[in-house]
Amino acid sequence: MATLRVPQVVPSPVEDTQQLRKAFVGLGTNEKTIISILAHRNALQRHRIRETYHETYGEDLLVSLKKEISGDFERAVMLWTLDQAERDAVLANEAVQKWHPGNLVLVEIACARSAAELFATRKAYQARYKRSLEEDVAAHTKGDFRKLLVPLVSSYRYDGPEVNTKLAKLEAKMLHKAIAEKSYSHEEIIRILGTRSKAQLIATFNHYNDEFGNPINKDLKHEAKDEFLSSLRAVIRCLVCPQRYFEKVLRSAIEGLGTDESVLSRVITTRAEADLQEIKEAYAKRNSKALDAAIAKDTSGDYEAFLLELIGHNEN
Repeated sequence: MATLRVPQVVPSPVEDTQQLRKAFVGLGTNEKTIISILAHRNALQRHRIRETYHETYGEDLLVSLKKEISGDFERAVMLWTLDQAERDAVLANEAVQKWHPGNLVLVEIACARSAAELFATRKAYQARYKRSLEEDVAAHTKGDFRKLLVPLVSSYRYDGPEVNTKLAKLEAKMLHKAIAEKSYSHEEIIRILGTRSKAQLIATFNHYNDEFGNPINKDLKHEAKDEFLSSLRAVIRCLVCPQRYFEKVLRSAIEGLGTDESVLSRVITTRAEADLQEIKEAYAKRNSKALDAAIAKDTSGDYEAFLLELIGHNEN
């Protein structure tokens, strides 16, 4: 369930455009207006606002926003205002350019999105950067990570509910054999994770647990500091239960010394129209406190206000 709250009566794109322009002109910027409009419009409505703004004022709304706001607030607003595929393309490019073994953004985009969403991201990436996402992933990653990530970002896995039980049992045994031999980048592991439908994979992982007495991710923790194993576990969590995966990501971003605002912005802007309500519920259950309260404690100002609106903190 999404946390985005859209008013029952939504102003026209022309009205929203005019109000945003008023927020930009004169002395100072009216950040409250920006939040009240953009944080309460869905993807199609934001797209139409952006189109209307460009038609009316001859400038991309993103360019105007960049002139008026800054810092973490700017980053969150800019990500949110982008179309979903364009946003994921930007995030994927940033991840590629600054890639390191602990960066799991490409895993999130490849595994927590639907096949259609990932395909749209690949098209948006190609249009924006004049290269394919697969090409850039291959160029900027190394070794086992390249072997894993290129098939994942290239995948167009079936989205249906059908399950082949015989195949699930067979592939559970194949996975267990490769893991027992510590052949973690075995071609069969890569093939299974990179091609099977999510329903088929869930059946395979259930058979793995039933047959061998451990969840597959537990068997992938034998070498806890191995970053490739961390990536494999993230792939499985994103494919099977992205809500629990993103709860952990948010928890890690908030806990400890300092807050990772880039992670907060990425997760909230990409999940607010998808499953952020379930992520909030998982966070509250795991941490015995509301995500709203955690964000309010660790952020401030317009950035805090914008994030709280996106996560629906006033919703009963």
